Amino acid sequence: MPEDNINHIDFDELDKKAISQPLVTHIYTADPSAHIFNGKIYIYPSHDVDAGEAFDDLGSHFAMEDYHVISMDSIDSPAIDNGLALHIDDVPWAKQQMWAPDANEKDGKFYLFFPAKGYDDIFRIGVAISDSPTGPFKAEPKPIKGSFSIDPAVFKDDDGSYYMYFGGLWGGQLQRWRTGEFNANQPDSPTAFIPEDNEVALLPYVAKMTDDLLELDEKPKEIKIVDENGDLLLAGDIDRRFFEAAWLHKHNGKYYFSYSTGDSHFICYAIGDNPYGPFTYTGRILEPVVGWTSHHSVCKVEDKWYLFYHDSSLSKGVTHLRSIKVAEITHSEDGRIKTLQPYNKISSF
Repeated sequence: MPEDNINHIDFDELDKKAISQPLVTHIYTADPSAHIFNGKIYIYPSHDVDAGEAFDDLGSHFAMEDYHVISMDSIDSPAIDNGLALHIDDVPWAKQQMWAPDANEKDGKFYLFFPAKGYDDIFRIGVAISDSPTGPFKAEPKPIKGSFSIDPAVFKDDDGSYYMYFGGLWGGQLQRWRTGEFNANQPDSPTAFIPEDNEVALLPYVAKMTDDLLELDEKPKEIKIVDENGDLLLAGDIDRRFFEAAWLHKHNGKYYFSYSTGDSHFICYAIGDNPYGPFTYTGRILEPVVGWTSHHSVCKVEDKWYLFYHDSSLSKGVTHLRSIKVAEITHSEDGRIKTLQPYNKISSF
């Protein structure tokens, strides 16, 4: 449900049809990354604040400056805001735009991974550490060496290895790294350096992490997302190609790479046999929500799977003031995920 349709929405009626309601309403939250730590649900969202900026396709109106951690004792429990976890003023290298984060745990320490623009206006990915899943987190003095773009998601595999997935087009700058170095030409154009429709789509990246989770243990590799014939998706295939919001979960021995298609507003998924892919496009997890962006995570709580996502219904469609939500998802016997319809309580394959 893209932004250009917002003026025609009856939000009271929409709320009645919604499959879920905002988890917290006293602040605006987005881009939820959910995990189970010590038997509780912890959600790591970005924090939307109305900075009064005009909407643009670079995301300049998303002037986020801190993170709050949301916790739940169970999937049906109230969501608790645990207060300020990290502020941009306490990140030496970061200037602005603390966008979608993620977190993970190792040996009793908790690691918050986050993108931000440095003083050179280039997005990098940083890491901060805490003894508690709710923080406060202390940021490392420099961003992760070799990191770029946005939307880090850190997956722990069954063998104890950790992998970081990342990347985002347009305001996320991924297209500016096509040559391996940042291209600063045409700074005001979100679609500069985007491939032509008949070219292969830009791909997200993955890298295994070092044992201390503070660095990448290898040069990031492109993640191949292919169609049923094994061919890479094309840039013009906007209903299926990657845009941002990488996530990985594992189910019945298969790796599910899910992501947002950005300007076409779908959450899609592709399935592979190992953390690096290739991943074969399989379908949609979520149809479009109110607001321009769609961003998610997938988390298993006890014996059920849940999609954590956001929309702009609480702010009556203000695209940069979003709220996190959660809904159950179902894997079929053949591994496919039923597609959620966010406002009519109907799911389908």
